[in-house]
Amino acid sequence: MSQTPTDVMQLLGPNEQVELYIRQKIYHPKINVDSVLLTNERIILRHPRELGLKKDYTDFSYTDIANVVLDKGILRSTIKCMLRFGGDPLALTELPNTDAEKAYGIIRENLVRYQTPLTAIPGTTIAGTTVSPQVITREVVKVRCNSCSKLMDENATQCPFCGAKQ
Repeated sequence: MSQTPTDVMQLLGPNEQVELYIRQKIYHPKINVDSVLLTNERIILRHPRELGLKKDYTDFSYTDIANVVLDKGILRSTIKCMLRFGGDPLALTELPNTDAEKAYGIIRENLVRYQTPLTAIPGTTIAGTTVSPQVITREVVKVRCNSCSKLMDENATQCPFCGAKQ
């Protein structure tokens, strides 16, 4: 794992910690090298440009990611993060296999931590919302009279139409 750049460290929140920093693996000379930073709260993509003098950052919260897939190759791997709200998946490409396996594990662990599973227990909270218990009301069920075949209440002892006992 490489040393985390200071410009990225300044972007981190007060409780945010770097879990993995990966530089793109390139086998030819290049001045600008993209990198991926995995923290305990989000994924940060660092895009240096113009000889490294300017940098762009893109971050993705783990709550915005629905699923993660590891596509492992012979030397390099790709991690695809499917986003919750549509759009193209976040693709971390050309990662060395060992770094990709570590990154996949960290992303999977954080997805479990930040995504609350749906639950059927009344009154529980889901992603910061409150769910009030639902009142179930029983509707009247109708049955047919044995004598006149008209519909009547299931609890009636006598048909209201023909007077026959049920």
